[in-house]
Amino acid sequence: MNSFLDVDSIKADFPIFQQKMRGGKSLVFLDSAATSQKPTSVLDAEREFYSTQNAAVHRGSYFLAEEASAAFEGARTKVAGFLGVSDTEIIFTKSATEGLNALAVSFERTAGDLHVGPGDEIVVSELEHHANLLPWQQLAKRTGAVLKWFESNSDGSLDLSAIDSVITDRCKVVAITHQSNVLGSIPDLVPIISAAHAVGAVFVLDGCQSIPHHPVNLEELDVDFLVFSGHKALGPTGIGVLWGRYSLLEQMEPFLYGGSMLESASMTEATWAPVPKRFEAGVPNMAQAVGMAAGLQYLHDIGLEKIHAHEMALTELALTGLKEISGVTVIGPQTLNDRGSVLSFTIDDLHPHDIGQVMDQFGVAVRTGHHCAWPLIRKLGLLGTTRASFYLYNDVNDVDVFLESVTAARDYFRKK
Repeated sequence: MNSFLDVDSIKADFPIFQQKMRGGKSLVFLDSAATSQKPTSVLDAEREFYSTQNAAVHRGSYFLAEEASAAFEGARTKVAGFLGVSDTEIIFTKSATEGLNALAVSFERTAGDLHVGPGDEIVVSELEHHANLLPWQQLAKRTGAVLKWFESNSDGSLDLSAIDSVITDRCKVVAITHQSNVLGSIPDLVPIISAAHAVGAVFVLDGCQSIPHHPVNLEELDVDFLVFSGHKALGPTGIGVLWGRYSLLEQMEPFLYGGSMLESASMTEATWAPVPKRFEAGVPNMAQAVGMAAGLQYLHDIGLEKIHAHEMALTELALTGLKEISGVTVIGPQTLNDRGSVLSFTIDDLHPHDIGQVMDQFGVAVRTGHHCAWPLIRKLGLLGTTRASFYLYNDVNDVDVFLESVTAARDYFRKK
């Protein structure tokens, strides 16, 4: 395998890898698709804010409040730079889930072209995480809109053969994942985005599984909104990003009401602050925003191109190894084409939770179950899968231990 990253040096930046697992085993963390580990620079950034700058941002004229506000807005500028967009288009949320719900609520409240009402259509896909399904499903139920979707193929791609009947002139919103959190598959978004814009619909991209792993050019993709989570990008929990085109954001109604998001208020009326403040009601997760910016800086300093190449090299090794273990079936893409570093598999008719428990005895941390994607798992005819996901702090030894633990799980239950 080509050496794209100095993983030993990278692991030294993550304190959690000093921890020992059951039986004194070293941690082989293969659940970064769920949440990533945090480098010291992120922990230090969050601690530094609380230690030296802690005050409610945008609310005080004293020195500490000014320092806190500068750190918070500095984090916004860093996130914008990472994405290659304007900082006026960055909205801090508590998660990608909140960002998607925020859009759904705002589209219901907003008048004009963005309004979703009776008879309008919303399009998703069978690949979606519940976070990018339920907000739109429930929006349709509340408003009388119609929810439609692209079906998935067995290789994890989307069936676009009926795209003209899925995306019609009644369509208002198309919301699709950039990469499946179950299969690792990357759907062909170009024709979907083109079809959405051709009928005047907006396109919402769930970037949770892509933004932390490989370069994403939002201008080239031509999407209208993006969400991603800080905790999957080396940052803290409790912080996420909603990006939108400014021209669209300034048309939208707030989804939360409270302090800091308005210009003035009386007992009966209120006027909203400019974007992005109108979407950030209340005291925000300040230290977490600073920590997320530090995480994105860490990724930038190493280079997303290198990180992606490293992940795919590990994925190739793992794919090849899994296919050599009898009884194992890889679910989804069988090659590196149109996929990321998420791998789902089954072993004979074993329950994924049983597999995961045996793998845990080797220090291997994987996700088991339906992965918050019930419709996709049911479409595949499965109870669930065992999922491994690789990141910048994994190495060839991790793949070797992973494959050893998979073989051990198979052999353990075959002897029963």
